[in-house]
Formats: sequence, structure tokens, C-alpha cells
Amino acid sequence: MQTDNRLLDGMARFFTNAAGAAQAFKAEMETMMKARFERLIADLDFVPREEFDAVRAMAAKARTENDKLATRVAELEKKLGSTRKSASGAKTPRKTRGSAKRARRKL
Repeated sequence: MQTDNRLLDGMARFFTNAAGAAQAFKAEMETMMKARFERLIADLDFVPREEFDAVRAMAAKARTENDKLATRVAELEKKLGSTRKSASGAKTPRKTRGSAKRARRKL
């Protein structure tokens, strides 16, 4: 036995509509908050991860090339120093690599 109660049907429709409106409100608030956070992050001038990774890779490549060139210069100075030493008897100053290692650690 089922009864038709207009009051209960009306309340059920009201709560169903209210639930739908609440879900729409929730979706709108999430969209608005996401937009605000993205604008806030853009205003703070944060670097995107892709750009950071690209610059990091460029720095690593430059560092390895710098080490190769430093080794090459040291070898050339050694050759040049041995010819100068025999010619003039003076020593050429040596460079330490400790300062370069310390600079790399800071990155």
C-alpha cells in the first residue's frame, strides 16, 4: 500500500534540487580558487619546472665543458711552463681546483 503525500514529494524535490545546486556551487568555488591560486603564483614570479630543469641541464653541461677546458689549459700551461722554465728559470703560478669545487657545491 503506497500513499501519495504531496508534502513529502515536494520536500524530496526541494532537497534534490538543493543538492544539485550545492554541487554546482562547489564546482564553481573550486574553479574560482584554482584561478586565484594560479594568478597568485604567476604574480610571485615562480619559475616553471620545465624552465628550471632546462637551465639546470645547461649549467651541468657548461660545468663539464668548463672542467674539460680547465684541464686542457692546465696541460697547455704545463707544456708552456716547461719550455719557459728551461728558457727563463721562472716558475708559473699553479691554480687550485678547490675554489671551483666549492662554487659547484653552492649550486
